Parts: sequence; C-alpha cells; structure tokens
Amino acid sequence: MKTCHILLLFNVSSLFKRPLADLFHDIIKRCKQGDRKAQETVYNLLAGKMFAVCLRYCPNYEEARDLLHDGFVTIYTKIGQFHQEGSFEGWVRRIFVNQAMEKWRNDNKLMMINSVEDVDRQIAVPENEVEDDWEAYQLTEAEMLELVDELPAKYKIVFNLYVIDGLSHRDIAEKIGISEGASRSNLLRARSILQKQIKDQVDSMKLKSNASK
Repeated sequence: MKTCHILLLFNVSSLFKRPLADLFHDIIKRCKQGDRKAQETVYNLLAGKMFAVCLRYCPNYEEARDLLHDGFVTIYTKIGQFHQEGSFEGWVRRIFVNQAMEKWRNDNKLMMINSVEDVDRQIAVPENEVEDDWEAYQLTEAEMLELVDELPAKYKIVFNLYVIDGLSHRDIAEKIGISEGASRSNLLRARSILQKQIKDQVDSMKLKSNASK
C-alpha cells in the first residue's frame, strides 16, 4: 500500500497530480463537435477523479453528485475554450474547483477567521511542528484524507485549495471572498488541528505498544 511519511503531510499535492496520458486530442475534437460518444468517453475517463474533487469540497455525497453532474455540463459547454495547451485533466479539474467555490459562496457557508490575531487567540501553535518520534509513524493516503475530511469546513476548504490543489493565498482569497491573511490563518488552524490528531494517534499507538510488553 502506498504510504506517505508524516514529514510530508503538508506537502502532499504531488499525490493528487497524476494526469492521464495525453489521449484526448481526437476525443476533444469530437466533443467540440457535440459527439455524445466522445462526451461519454471523457466522463468515463475523468468522473472518478473529479468525483473525488467534489467530495473534498461538498458536505455530503448528494451535493458532490450534483456538483459532478453540473461540472461535466460545464465541461461540455466550455470545451471549445480548451486549445490543447497544457493538461486537459488539469483544465477540467480547475473548472470543478471553480464551480465548487462558487457553490460555497452562493450557499454562504464560509464563516472564515478574518485575521491572524483571531487565530492567535484561539490556538497555541506548537513550537516544533513535527516531533522527532513521529517519524516512525506512516500515513497512507486514505488515512491522511480521512483526517483532512474531519476538519471543520472553514479550515478544510483552505487546506484543500492550498495543499492539494496548489492555489496561492491570493488565489484562495479571490475565489472564496476572504483576505489573504484570513486564508493564511485558516491554513494555520487546519495544520494545528491535523498535528494534534496525528499526535493523538501516535500517543495511542505508544500506549498500546507499552501495554503489550
């Protein structure tokens, strides 16, 4: 099973960037002509990965499914804007992320921290982000995603955009209508929560190990 060392927890975007080989040239051409079979091929190739994106930004399965449908409708509508420059999968992913952000704004579900000072009052950031004895602990990709998914929505969305989708704080601020400082603050809070969750897991493993001796 693929594992990710704990020290790489906050630099995991590479795990989620596995673009398909460039097999889309003819398919895209036919999609631009309204070919239903080509559209179905695009869906079959990318729906799984895009649904994973939807799940990261939606509060439940039903909303993720709706976003998946709406996203592909947008893909088919705007595919004429793709000029075979760069990754087609990357272009599709950006559309899904943008639509997810638009949905969040419209639903008014983001109650973000507005300043770094607010975070400083709420949390005490550990002096050392990673303790030495954490190095023995390994996280699978699935375990890491489960921890991220448990974050409060206002922190999870910034963590996903910054760490997994690779957006800058400026881009995040523009997409979800907050300040760059608020974006940084929410990322700091997300990391702090994740660090505590991982520390709790490590401590639990130590207790079990000591009890078995």
